Amino acid sequence: MSKEILVEVGKYRVASNPTILKSIGIGSCLSIILYEPDKRIGGMIHAMLPYYGEGRDKHNPIKYVDTSIYILLDDLLRMGAKKEKIIAKIAGGSQMFSFLGSDIMNVGERNIKAAKETLKKEKIRLKSEETGGNCGRTVILDMVTGGLTIRKVSENIEQNI
Repeated sequence: MSKEILVEVGKYRVASNPTILKSIGIGSCLSIILYEPDKRIGGMIHAMLPYYGEGRDKHNPIKYVDTSIYILLDDLLRMGAKKEKIIAKIAGGSQMFSFLGSDIMNVGERNIKAAKETLKKEKIRLKSEETGGNCGRTVILDMVTGGLTIRKVSENIEQNI
């Protein structure tokens, strides 16, 4: 039986087989998954904001998409993952505040952009994504298979990516 670990806002977790990593309430935040299929090790991030350099809170770099990817990647490499085999999946980045009518408030879109830029810079392949829209998500990573299950809250839809 797999152990389930909750990944809270502004946090990340690494795990190996057999473990389930789960994030609840992914709205404009972004869930970033890095997974190495041969070793069956990986991790999940629940990042709130796109770029560490733009933020005021320098005490928690995991809050930011760019720095959280670097930190998780370093942990996976220390655990024996091979960088060239690591794949990424992302979910979230919804537009939760569209009523405000300001692009600067579109944190979700900016989070998606930051993740793609950082993954490209690190030469990590983005295998799949379930991003955008305007609904919250629950994200569940099965470390045995590397499968990512997404539950869209308001649409009552579940899918695997």
